[in-house]
Amino acid sequence: MTPTIRTLQLLSLGVLAALGCASTSTVVEATPAANATKAPQEATIQPASAPSLEPVYFDTDQAVLRADARASLEARAEAIRQHPELGVITIQGHCDERGSDEYNLALGERRAAAVKRYLVDLGVPASRLETVTYGESRPAVPGHGETAWRYNRRSDLASEAVQSANR
Repeated sequence: MTPTIRTLQLLSLGVLAALGCASTSTVVEATPAANATKAPQEATIQPASAPSLEPVYFDTDQAVLRADARASLEARAEAIRQHPELGVITIQGHCDERGSDEYNLALGERRAAAVKRYLVDLGVPASRLETVTYGESRPAVPGHGETAWRYNRRSDLASEAVQSANR
């Protein structure tokens, strides 16, 4: 297996874990005891050189990037620039269940746009980035309280090239 294909496979595992798709994510029950201090578990192992592809989390009713989000996006920007074979990256905006559908769709779009702006500022070509909002329709953690909501206020990164390679 060539190093380029291996790198693509490793990055694809991280991207799929960030997507929270049913085939690679672990269901986490939204009980205070289960989720009080930890995020949903990822089902992948990444080499030390691979960037973190964890979701970017947001504060309640906010689309402003937190300091921890900026730091993780810096590593992702470098990986995206170094791997053009990933193709176009879709930045997905998500919200918790509070608020109207219309409001959450708009908030999800603002979150995705904030991530895109920051990646462009870090040198990722805008032509390689697109945004989509899912509002509250794709929660990472089911539940009706802050324990679940904090993991649902997020943006995920996805690549069609990576998804196609894993089908």
